[in-house]
Amino acid sequence: MSGEAQFNADGLATIHNSEFLRDPRFVRAYRFGMRTTATRMLDIHIEWRAWIAIWAAEQALRVPGDFVECGVNTGILAGTIADWTGFGKLTDRTMWLADTYDGLPEDQINDSERAIGLHGYNAEYRGGGAYDIVVDKFAKFPNVRIVRGPVPDTLAQIQTTRVAYLSLDMNIAFPEIAAARHFWPMLSPGGVILLDDYNWTAHINQKRAFDELAKEWNVPVLGLPTGQGVIVKPPV
Repeated sequence: MSGEAQFNADGLATIHNSEFLRDPRFVRAYRFGMRTTATRMLDIHIEWRAWIAIWAAEQALRVPGDFVECGVNTGILAGTIADWTGFGKLTDRTMWLADTYDGLPEDQINDSERAIGLHGYNAEYRGGGAYDIVVDKFAKFPNVRIVRGPVPDTLAQIQTTRVAYLSLDMNIAFPEIAAARHFWPMLSPGGVILLDDYNWTAHINQKRAFDELAKEWNVPVLGLPTGQGVIVKPPV
């Protein structure tokens, strides 16, 4: 077995098979997710996180319900999924993209999160720059709805009764737990919750909060070396 790394970025190094990185379909979808304008793309390497998000989306397509992402920023994962699945042609589903598009709400950050330094996350997009990027990126998808404002205040604007895929990437515990509790009754059996921050050291507050919530729901959380976590809603 060769010891040469197949992937080494985003806190993850592996010598194991990563051939999806060369799959033209993945390359196209990932490039679309990274797009910020018609001619510019972000140059960051979170391919394994995007690949996990694609897996979660594929699982979610097996059950009824809409896709919801809370914590969108520039729409990297949502864009990758939308391109990979051809989401614009899925006439029975809507993708809801909720974010402040203006950084983290200061009044939602607890003292521990502030001490870690999370209050500075996504500060470069304060002022609405991320919103303009997302509006442009998803303009060709008639079934994508963009919801602007802080969670949980905006959750009532997400007008769905059935969810198949829920992505949470809001970097702090309070809005993520609020969104998880809100959507759990709507999540189809077999539906997937993807926690982008669950296994990252800096996001220990979110991990602890979701561990407690998972005990309440009697479901396991799968922590991943990508830093993510996955919850699959069991059959009734």
